[in-house]
Amino acid sequence: MAKTLCKILGVVLLIVGLLGFASPNLLGMHLTPIHNIVHLLTAAIALYLGFAGSPEGAKTFCAVFGAIYLLLGILGFAAPNVVASIIGHPGPVSSGDLTPDNAVHLLLGIVFLAAGLMRPAVPVPAR
Repeated sequence: MAKTLCKILGVVLLIVGLLGFASPNLLGMHLTPIHNIVHLLTAAIALYLGFAGSPEGAKTFCAVFGAIYLLLGILGFAAPNVVASIIGHPGPVSSGDLTPDNAVHLLLGIVFLAAGLMRPAVPVPAR
């Protein structure tokens, strides 16, 4: 599960990271150069682990990056100016300014974390 998720979300993050340079307001998000680079780095790690890494490495990545993205999403609603400074967004912002970004970070966090914490299926012995 974790390796498959790394492949899928790795491709998505790669596309968003590249498109963010051409369209900084893609889907209402604030895709600054720093934000795009973070997406590209995350994509590179996810794709490596999804295609060439071990299942344990992919699970660890999903758990760690899931926690990071989840905390980033929560922090974006609680302290939007902190997140704005992290992603290189100029000027002060309100919590509503980063809602699309925060929602995506929460979603990524939940999905990555779930895959990272999921136990492998235990086969049922045949009778």
